[in-house]
Amino acid sequence: MDDEKIVDLYLARDESAISRTAEKYGMALRRIAYRILESTESSEECENDTYWEAWKSIPPNEPRTYLFPYLGRITRHLAIDTARKMSAQKRSAALCELTKEIEECISGPDDLSAGTDAGDLAEILNCFLGQLKEDQRYIFVRRYWFFDSVQDIAKRTSFSQSKVKMTLHRTRNRLRDYLKKEGYNP
Repeated sequence: MDDEKIVDLYLARDESAISRTAEKYGMALRRIAYRILESTESSEECENDTYWEAWKSIPPNEPRTYLFPYLGRITRHLAIDTARKMSAQKRSAALCELTKEIEECISGPDDLSAGTDAGDLAEILNCFLGQLKEDQRYIFVRRYWFFDSVQDIAKRTSFSQSKVKMTLHRTRNRLRDYLKKEGYNP
């Protein structure tokens, strides 16, 4: 079933929308959560919470043309919140590593510079990503959105791990320079 029809089911408050969503995107949503939580049970719980959040937020939202990114964002936020709750002092090594890497460029939400809100930052990031070559953008998004390991990205792209690491390093440096140019100083 295509995304528009699934969203129509949500809008009609038809409970089959959840089962249709699970059939189409369940595995991908669990994978997003698993990469953050490294727990099958917690990933399944995040997946189910995603369906509940989608049920509550459609309507008023109508993500007809971007249902998976919409659901993926919900799952990602739920998984990050769960990871923070599960181990405030002992976060997973992968989450800490990624946070450290990206904090070189972008500070946390509490540290947003004056005049730059989250919406402005998202627009700046989208413009930056739009300027990257396709393979650079793919590597960057797989690492920092989907939380893929360098090894997994190397397998997906048929690049060496050192090439993936170097691409990420150079892209982060370019992002930092781009953010400064746009007036955002972490």
